[in-house]
Amino acid sequence: MPPYPRHAPSDPPHDPAGPWGPREGQANPSWMGHVDARNYVPAPGHQGRPVRGVLPPQMAESAGAHPRYRGGAAALTVAGGVLAFLSLFLVVPFLLSSTGTAGFVGGFAASLIPLSVVLLAVAIIDRWEPEPKRLLLFAFTWGAAVAVAATLLVQPLFVLTFQFSDQPDLQTYMATVQAPIVEESAKSLGLLVLLLVARKHFDGPVDGVVFAFTIAGGFAFTENILYFGRAIADPSGAGGEFAQVFFLRGVMSPFAHAIFTGTTGLIMGFAARRWHAGASVAAFFVGLLPAMFLHNRWNSMGRGFLLEYIVVQVPIFCLAVGGIVLLRVAEKRLTRQRLLEYSAAGWFTPAEVELLATAGGRRTVLGWAAGYGRKQQMKDFLKAATHLANIRQRILSGRDVELHQAEERRQLQRILALRAAVSGAGQRQP
Repeated sequence: MPPYPRHAPSDPPHDPAGPWGPREGQANPSWMGHVDARNYVPAPGHQGRPVRGVLPPQMAESAGAHPRYRGGAAALTVAGGVLAFLSLFLVVPFLLSSTGTAGFVGGFAASLIPLSVVLLAVAIIDRWEPEPKRLLLFAFTWGAAVAVAATLLVQPLFVLTFQFSDQPDLQTYMATVQAPIVEESAKSLGLLVLLLVARKHFDGPVDGVVFAFTIAGGFAFTENILYFGRAIADPSGAGGEFAQVFFLRGVMSPFAHAIFTGTTGLIMGFAARRWHAGASVAAFFVGLLPAMFLHNRWNSMGRGFLLEYIVVQVPIFCLAVGGIVLLRVAEKRLTRQRLLEYSAAGWFTPAEVELLATAGGRRTVLGWAAGYGRKQQMKDFLKAATHLANIRQRILSGRDVELHQAEERRQLQRILALRAAVSGAGQRQP
């Protein structure tokens, strides 16, 4: 089996102090990956020490994740599933009583369309470093069931406080005061749970946006069942009301909830870069402010809806898209720099880093591996390399350094095994 395809005919000589070695300016390749110079440590195996001497085989098991990490995602998934199941005993009867059986079924089917659009966007954003599917499932069920149930439980309290407000209309009060406060708090609480319990997989702002969009997509899905179902069940609507509601919610604003909650996820993602429980909780409350504001502005649009939609909401959507693109670019630059630091320590060649840390390079190696029937092995190798880069970023943040260094050693050992699987080393030859 031939070696990796290369962008260049040969690699530069291995020189840790040369152009491929980490320097102070290179250690901070973007605003998203900034680290304090006092926390900077070289990658294992630096200064030319042999790779095999860094991690003896017998250390592979002992260098596993810290007990507080092990099983955290699995326990979260189970607990979230139980909580979501219990929430359905409140959510489903409410939906059925509001829409009827026919409305519920029709609303459910129609709601799958905008949900598919949001989940497709999540898949595109999450392509570089995919999050564990069990955590994405937790996020979706939290939004679709738990957050909705929490909203239903808290709503009556706001009905009681309406008499103390200066709003003349209860419906307007609930839409502009209750909905932004309660719904954004309920959705974002799922983000806080993910950050505190599964922080190993919550690496930064891109992850925050991915989890936030997934939670918001679940919440909007259930909410759309209610609105679409009511329109379908309305005997006087003759289909016209449903078409109007579907166009408003399914065509004009499928990303409304995602953008609201996405601002909270973005802020909490930046907090995740410098892990600290207190900072995470503070980011939760700070992140709620723009989410509630955007939600309030959306629900406050009245007679001038179309003008405000074009002048305000469309630019906000374009700004969100541009921000996500910038986050993706910064994430790729950060992955490349962190892998170059491992390259300087001898774990990768510089040419391999260009293949592993660029979109074009990944397409090249996946196509190459597919030709030898090892595309899945290459996918695993790419995912492991990206995860390794994120582990190093957490080490350089200066928080829980020893814990993450133990995880780093385990991941480096896995990189060696995956490299062998990709190249076919150790397999029986014909």
